[in-house]
Amino acid sequence: MSSQIQTIHKQLINQDITCTALIQQRLDLLKQNTHNTVNALLDKTALELAAKVDLKIAKGETIGLLEGIPFGIKDVYMLQGTYTTASSDLLKKYKSAYTATAIQKLLDAGAIPLVKENGDSFGHGSSSENTIFGAVKNAHNPNLVSGGSSGGSAVNVAKDYTVFSIGGDTGGSVRQPAGYNNVYGLKPTYGRISRFGLMAYASSTDCVGPIAKSIEDIRIVLNAISGKDIKDQTTYASHEIPQDSISNSTQIKTIGYFKNFIENDAIDAKVKSDFLETIEKIKAKGITVKALDFFESETLVSTYYTLAMAETASNLSRLDGTNYGNRIEGDNLKETYSVTRSENFSEESKRRIVGGNQVLSQGFSDAIYLKGLALRDAISKNFENDFKAVDIIISPVTPNVPPKIGDSLKNPHAMYLSDAYTVGFSLGQLPTLTIPQGTTTGLQITAAKNNETLVLKFANFLKDTL
Repeated sequence: MSSQIQTIHKQLINQDITCTALIQQRLDLLKQNTHNTVNALLDKTALELAAKVDLKIAKGETIGLLEGIPFGIKDVYMLQGTYTTASSDLLKKYKSAYTATAIQKLLDAGAIPLVKENGDSFGHGSSSENTIFGAVKNAHNPNLVSGGSSGGSAVNVAKDYTVFSIGGDTGGSVRQPAGYNNVYGLKPTYGRISRFGLMAYASSTDCVGPIAKSIEDIRIVLNAISGKDIKDQTTYASHEIPQDSISNSTQIKTIGYFKNFIENDAIDAKVKSDFLETIEKIKAKGITVKALDFFESETLVSTYYTLAMAETASNLSRLDGTNYGNRIEGDNLKETYSVTRSENFSEESKRRIVGGNQVLSQGFSDAIYLKGLALRDAISKNFENDFKAVDIIISPVTPNVPPKIGDSLKNPHAMYLSDAYTVGFSLGQLPTLTIPQGTTTGLQITAAKNNETLVLKFANFLKDTL
């Protein structure tokens, strides 16, 4: 698909449409939608901003590329004056006191926020069912899950309710729902985009990620929100990616894939056959394909969840009803803390907090948590060696097709295993893009750190090849 951002921009400056009409149309679609993607509509603000864009155009003033473009925000990002609930009971009445850096950059560029989007509470889930607003339904089959935790963001893009959305990816939470709903979703290199104003899940792997219907729209949004931020010390200065720099993929000579992902008994037969067919099409274009050795998927999932649960237990310890959250009074202070957290956190959040406190506790941290840290280092080293041998690594996004709504809640272990092919790239802090091609739930394209340009190049190549 061609760039919606570019198309709408031309329509606005040619006065083929008004920004107010555009925004109202998308708001009407969001109001009517039955996929449970909406936590809060930002209709008043959106229409006020649209009127300002129309006024600029009427005066003959120049508008920026993103000016007037409607977008969605996963409900874990601060947007001053709006409810930021994290789809949870605990924060259902919490209003943001400030705006996240990535969102502020989009506002500064003139993009118009329409909606705070539904997803798994605090990012805890891979299906967008762990939410007080009701399970998000898949864009193409409402009986199936949308993927998580950025399910609402992916569905809104897939259904054309938003032109793009900003999700959050910790272990696959942008890439997996993008795959389930057949859109593009990028997890950038860790630190390329500021996390300031994003509710922390696992701070060492949390990433801000755009979801859109085209590679070009991913590039435009990525450029707009990247860069060093003094409010996030993990960020770094990054170069803008020009449009012409991702059009020619001739420098990509060798790609790799992890053979144990494909030879695993757990992979769906259709996902496997699709992937192997994709490999043959790539070979037919003269690109060398190498089978690589990697850690077993069970090891990756265990390592990721050990570290992620530890970090979320620490990050969410502040939510006890004292400064943040829906406070429930008990007979004493200790009981107030206990009942506030017990009643307001979802079952999945409590599962992860308890697990995190367990692996950090005395007698367990050396045997479990420190081992997880050592394995993460080994995974990163493995990637460094791989990218000496290949330019790009590709893999399926998920080992299986989307489950029916309700199935994941009955089997949390199966839900964790649905992240088996995404969490390794998160632990390696690598740029990884889901494309809606290559398998029935998409394909992941990964390059070495800070090399989003190469990822987008190869995505363009596959768009024309598959």
